[in-house]
Amino acid sequence: MTTDAPQGTDRSFLFVLGSSRPDGNTEALARAAAEQLPADVPQRWVDLTRLPLPDFQDGRHETGGWPAGENEEILRQATLEATDIVLASPLYWYTLSAHTKRYLDYWSGWLSVPGLDFKERMAGRTLWGVTVMADRDEVVADGLKTTLNHTAAYLRMRFGGVLFGNGSRPGQVRDDERAMIRAKTFFQGATPVARFPYEDGTAER
Repeated sequence: MTTDAPQGTDRSFLFVLGSSRPDGNTEALARAAAEQLPADVPQRWVDLTRLPLPDFQDGRHETGGWPAGENEEILRQATLEATDIVLASPLYWYTLSAHTKRYLDYWSGWLSVPGLDFKERMAGRTLWGVTVMADRDEVVADGLKTTLNHTAAYLRMRFGGVLFGNGSRPGQVRDDERAMIRAKTFFQGATPVARFPYEDGTAER
């Protein structure tokens, strides 16, 4: 089932910047899309290079757990407070950047925090992607798109898709007319509940 994204103050956006370069092309494209959101829709921007996380340690099957660091707690609260989470990551080796992937790895830890109910609370929220790459053929970013879709599917989130742009040199994405046109309506798009391929009959279990 496909539905239009909710409008107005019922929405709040978290933009997670995963580039290793400040003011990069991916951020520029994400901000172009964010400019089209209604003024009454809250936006929060976090740069993962300014809120660095240590390498994720999987302690789900250990006793006692581990204390959350300050940056982790900031990101966790920001994630849970948003209805719409936008992962803005350049295409690095055909998938998400290391900063962005590490942030998602922490979601695994949050799943097992007693009383947090992370999976239940994430259900129904919307995950979006924004990426800029040197290649002009979007098919090379299928790995990134699949990662985001399957993440959303596991948590029963909605998936708004990925806004693609082309660029390598600083500011080059602004010359990508197609990307800039798409940015104007990207967050107005349909947000179906994400599915694994086997759930919609396109692949075998």
